[in-house]
Amino acid sequence: MKLSNEVKTALLGIVAIALLIFGYSFLKGKNPFSSDRIFYAKYDNVEGLTKSSAVTINGFQVGSVTDITFLNASGKLLVKMNVKDEFQFSKQSVARIYGGNLIGGKSIEIIPEEGKQLAVSEDTLKSAVGDGLLELVNERLTPLQQKIESAVSNADSLLIGMNNILDAKAQKSIKSSIASLNTTMSSFNNSAKSIEHLLASNTGKLNNTFTNLEETTGNFQKFSDTLAQVNVNGLIAEIQEIATNFKEISEKLNTKEGTVGKLLNDDKIYDNLDRATRQLDLLLQDVKLNPKRYVHFSVFGKKQKQYTKPEDSLK
Repeated sequence: MKLSNEVKTALLGIVAIALLIFGYSFLKGKNPFSSDRIFYAKYDNVEGLTKSSAVTINGFQVGSVTDITFLNASGKLLVKMNVKDEFQFSKQSVARIYGGNLIGGKSIEIIPEEGKQLAVSEDTLKSAVGDGLLELVNERLTPLQQKIESAVSNADSLLIGMNNILDAKAQKSIKSSIASLNTTMSSFNNSAKSIEHLLASNTGKLNNTFTNLEETTGNFQKFSDTLAQVNVNGLIAEIQEIATNFKEISEKLNTKEGTVGKLLNDDKIYDNLDRATRQLDLLLQDVKLNPKRYVHFSVFGKKQKQYTKPEDSLK
């Protein structure tokens, strides 16, 4: 069958129009032969979301944003997205805008929700907008910024107060104090050097001293070992026996038994001893004062001197 030129021209025009429509749709992100599902979501503010932004479910990319248009005169926006994955979710699921950082842009996350009715192509999902990285950083930095501003303000007030308090005389005194402190630190440094030189020059003596201390410690340890070997129980028993004997002697001395007990407790024996001591003292005095009464040698019969009576020195 031979086609006429008019038919060929018509067929060529139809093919050209179809290719034009297909190319235009493909450039817009649409595939006429694709079975992707189309979903919509309404937002007051898309937070910088753009066409071809990723659409994810649990972090896995399942599609992209194909179009963003104004819905009405109030400025409400309608976002169109296609989902290539066959994962099923309910009509109550939420399309949340999230992300946004210094490098990447915003994305849409479909959050599956429980529900009896499954979402089908051309459905409109619930919308939500999450905080991005910049918003989170701004939220964290705002309190810090307020604290820094408060600290700077307090520091400024403190410096102003210090300037008001410290007049020229006070500033001069502070400078003088700092100079004195520098002098003191220099003196400390010289003292430290002197001590270091002293230690260096007496290192041998210090070593000998520590050696002697070590030997002394060893001797103390030996002495401690010797004390540990002493029969402490036997020594205590002997001390107790001696204490018992002293106790018995003390008890006997407190009674009138025996010579010592009678001497300590009998008043008559004490009086007799006291009387005998007096008489002995008088006798000794009499011998000193009148020796010729007891020893007399005379060849020619010399006359005896007058008798001198001794005094009782014990009265």
